[in-house]
Amino acid sequence: MEINSEIRFGDEKLKQAYIQLDDRKYQQKELKKWLERAFLDLEKNAFCGTQISKKLIPRDYELRYGSLENLWKYDLPNAWRLIYTVKKDMIVVLSIILDWMNHKDYERKFGY
Repeated sequence: MEINSEIRFGDEKLKQAYIQLDDRKYQQKELKKWLERAFLDLEKNAFCGTQISKKLIPRDYELRYGSLENLWKYDLPNAWRLIYTVKKDMIVVLSIILDWMNHKDYERKFGY
């Protein structure tokens, strides 16, 4: 089932980090392109990523964002990961961006 969603950032610090990717090196600009493509996919289908088991939700996300009912990952090129949660706001489905990281950091955070 495909459900459209709006993209939001989990906090202002993350939003600013995304905006500042334009001001950085080529590799960071590439990351921004990958994120933009992911955002378009999430706008078309909030559930296009892979759901992460509730027992693997990192405690620091719970402390930072409050109780999370679900957590998803979207695989980006070069083994980067986009982490997001899906919430409903009245009749609008929101894909809230929580983090992005390389594969090594992803494995460390989720205990793989």
